[in-house]
Amino acid sequence: MTETWVVTGGAGYIGGHVVAALRREGIGVVVLDDLSTGRAERLPADVPLVQGQVGDPGVLRSVLAGASGVVHLAALTSAPESVVDPLAYYRANVTDTASLLSAMADAGVRRIVASSSAAVYGSAVGGALAEQDPPRPQNPYGTTKWIGERLLAEVGAATGTASVCLRFFNVVGAANARLADTRTSALLPRVLRAAQGAPLTVHGLTHPTPDGSPVRDFVHVLDVADAHVAAVRRLSSGSSGSAVYNVGTGAGCSVLELIGVVEQLTGRPVRWSPGPVRAGDPSRSVADPALIARELGWRARWGVADAVSSAWAVRTPLVPTGPARFTRSFLQPAAAG
Repeated sequence: MTETWVVTGGAGYIGGHVVAALRREGIGVVVLDDLSTGRAERLPADVPLVQGQVGDPGVLRSVLAGASGVVHLAALTSAPESVVDPLAYYRANVTDTASLLSAMADAGVRRIVASSSAAVYGSAVGGALAEQDPPRPQNPYGTTKWIGERLLAEVGAATGTASVCLRFFNVVGAANARLADTRTSALLPRVLRAAQGAPLTVHGLTHPTPDGSPVRDFVHVLDVADAHVAAVRRLSSGSSGSAVYNVGTGAGCSVLELIGVVEQLTGRPVRWSPGPVRAGDPSRSVADPALIARELGWRARWGVADAVSSAWAVRTPLVPTGPARFTRSFLQPAAAG
């Protein structure tokens, strides 16, 4: 009998890719999304979509009936915005998660894969960030994600609910135009818009990094989707307890380096102006992905150039490219080097 997993936030940018990856693996999906940022057109026509709030007990009772597990992606995700409106982030990322876990316990659903974030770490003091490093969130967003992880672990211990939390680093790229990244605050879409003539502000050039701009671990959304499949498979095999894994490449790329990659791959100049450091913005955030490779067999297959190429190709399918030629399908990984 085919399992059916409820995907909260499944009509979002990441959620749409996760839904597609689960379906390719033969896993049934029902999506719960309030469509505040999600788009119904991201989903195949035969995927059931329940429009509603994750915190609504009635909606949760209905959608969880007969479910095998939950992939919980619904959240607010902007670190700068969380500094301005922390209450909204606590409601969405903590209160709604608690409501979901309560409804799961009532429905007898005992498996959940949940999105967390590299924001729980704050800035890396030394090298890459590993799961055993102490959380030092620098903004309310990171704090709410850390509390969400604790909720899953502690409620799981009390109810027997098995959980996997995936700490995403900076998710980029796209599989196709239908699943393109339309987030207005995300860095790569802003840089790509700048390659088409829009203004771009680089926030902070005084970070303790080689070029003064923040360093990030940019992980392709296709790899992130595959990490969810690996986590669902782990829980479906009968794994118990709670686990937390980084989802990143292990390679750092600064904001100015990313701009350089975009210029090289598009053949277009990216004009930008310097701006102040944003509140709660870590200087360096790069994953140590060894644990997820060891325990789930997952490794990132794509690099920054792949992600930029895919995002540009689906953003401007009719725009001639620069010196780079995008001939490889973005649904297939690059050959091992």
